[in-house]
Amino acid sequence: MAEFKTDIEIARAAKKKPIQEIGAKIGIPYEHLLPYGHDKAKVSAEFIKSVKGNKDGKLILVTAINPTPAGEGKTTTTVGLGDGLNRIGKKAIVCIREASLGPNFGMKGGAAGGGLAQVVPMDDMNLHFTGDFHAITTAHNLLSALIDNHIYWGNELGIDIRRVAWRRVMDMNDRALRDIICSLGGVANGFPREAGFDITVASEVMAILCLATDLKDLEKRLGDIIVAYRRDKSPVYARDLKADGAMAVLLKDAIQPNLVQTLENNPAFVHGGPFANIAHGCNSVVATTTALKLADYVVTEAGFGADLGAEKFFDIKCRKAGLKPAAAVIVATVRAMKMNGGVKKEDLGKENIEAVKKGCLNLGRHIENVHQFGVPVVVAINHFTTDTEAEIRALKDFVASMGADAILCKHWAQGSAGIEDLAHRVVKLAESGASQFSPLYPDEMPLFEKVNTIVKRIYRGDEAIADKSIRDQLHAWEQAGYGNLPVCMA
Repeated sequence: MAEFKTDIEIARAAKKKPIQEIGAKIGIPYEHLLPYGHDKAKVSAEFIKSVKGNKDGKLILVTAINPTPAGEGKTTTTVGLGDGLNRIGKKAIVCIREASLGPNFGMKGGAAGGGLAQVVPMDDMNLHFTGDFHAITTAHNLLSALIDNHIYWGNELGIDIRRVAWRRVMDMNDRALRDIICSLGGVANGFPREAGFDITVASEVMAILCLATDLKDLEKRLGDIIVAYRRDKSPVYARDLKADGAMAVLLKDAIQPNLVQTLENNPAFVHGGPFANIAHGCNSVVATTTALKLADYVVTEAGFGADLGAEKFFDIKCRKAGLKPAAAVIVATVRAMKMNGGVKKEDLGKENIEAVKKGCLNLGRHIENVHQFGVPVVVAINHFTTDTEAEIRALKDFVASMGADAILCKHWAQGSAGIEDLAHRVVKLAESGASQFSPLYPDEMPLFEKVNTIVKRIYRGDEAIADKSIRDQLHAWEQAGYGNLPVCMA
């Protein structure tokens, strides 16, 4: 068996084209690209505004079964499918999230795909990239500083310092800073209180940046952040501290999408990166909506499995941005099926058809879940060399019994040549007009009922249970005018 190079070796050997050439492919003129070096650039706000009248391309969501340590390859498949669609003559753009620096230095891989289905420059994307995360960190912490400064200079807004709801952030996993006491050191440093640091991708500023439609909308949303409460429990907003304008200025470049390329020199927007476990886990609305104006097909992904990631993509991102996905791809691997079927990680290399069949129940649930949103589905079997014919057949038979198709994909080893079949099937699904997309629940449904709907229909629980304090909190939010918002389930 040939020795495969590592992802980073492949990425570093890539024959990249100047970013202006990649921009030209999708009609972005030279003067509307703000280059960061030779291989990445931001797309100007003027250009984004100028294409708003263009017809939209088709939006394809790549989601997956529940993640296992065996690896599923959602980003790899997203990138591979983008290359595959370009290979069969379609104009396609990939839209993915930026990687969080902290987890990359921990145990998590970079978010740029793998093998021969990658976005480059991979090492830049996993480090400082174009500085978006640093800008978000700074804007977030500016607000933190303004809160403490306001309290220090007499607290005119009457903030109850026991009820400051805004923490600090940094793009690093630093356990020691999760919970801290700040403002120690006497009168000069203010009033000591409990505080702490979250990771930048968990910042509300990150979620806001990814849902904002332009700079003006961004500023309004930043102003709406509740930072603290008074003793009478009334909220204090970021705009009360006059923080919204300053924060928006810090984010003026960060809101512009980043253009890079795949190993096969196809365009990719890499922009935003809210965590999926607590935020909505999708790349920015600006990047996705702009890509739709420039391409026939836009391939994007949502975090985690379809139960969490696709649900948030459909119920939060698509609802708020007015997007209508044409088709969804659910990524599965034979290895992950076996793991879901009870096989230990070290035994995944051995053929075990029974375990594949047992593990397929997980995949079946995700197919049903995506169908609940009215979106047609195809399953991508991300191929590993240890997969046997019989195991692949068992997986395909199961998917067929669910009324869908499973297609073997070898993009990791072969690039776009290994994913042509999936590209053709996605085109067929998208062009068929079969998508009858609608979110899971209406805007006007009460908040607790929204939670209950997701619990019952997506996670298949009997019902959501919440004590009085939670129900009172939800009721208070409804009274405050937030009842028509979607819920984001951690």
